[in-house]
Amino acid sequence: MSQQTILKLQLPTDPVWVKNVVESNIEELLTDHAFCEQKAASNAITLIVQNPNLSDLVQQMADLVREEMDHFKRVHEIILQRGFILGRERKDDYVNELRKFIIIGGGREAQLVDRLLFSAMIEARSCERFKVLSENINDKELSDFYYELMVSEATHYTMFINLAKKYAGSIDVDKRWKEFLAYEARVIQNYGKHETIHG
Repeated sequence: MSQQTILKLQLPTDPVWVKNVVESNIEELLTDHAFCEQKAASNAITLIVQNPNLSDLVQQMADLVREEMDHFKRVHEIILQRGFILGRERKDDYVNELRKFIIIGGGREAQLVDRLLFSAMIEARSCERFKVLSENINDKELSDFYYELMVSEATHYTMFINLAKKYAGSIDVDKRWKEFLAYEARVIQNYGKHETIHG
């Protein structure tokens, strides 16, 4: 079964993105990637703060924070090894566009499910991008690194989907996930032009 089938993303990333965009500015990619990991940790912390009564979620998010910050540190170490310095945080237009699809108002269950599916969506696309990087980048160290992270992101995606189903109540998570996938397919059409993880 292909990764595309597992993640159910509707629009794959063109490998040309790696050759024509990413390889010309590895420093920019690494800085953006480092901040993606930091933002993933921040998102997990927010989920803990907003849902302290959901013990299973709290435990899993605590583990995720540790893992994402370890990834941040490893990306930062690669940046330093290559003689670069971590740049300023980059705006992530892709994530900001996805965020617009989250339900505002409504019940707590609906808001939580959407926040978890939003998180799953980012993990799924990051996983897909890491796969494309690992298979196409002309850099053995980064190829191996992104393959390892691809596997990690896939488990995060599954975790968020499972949590959404656990805390969904009467919400049809599969139906809402299909809506997220359709929306993401429209959003991602405008990306794949910049040397950033989601760009």
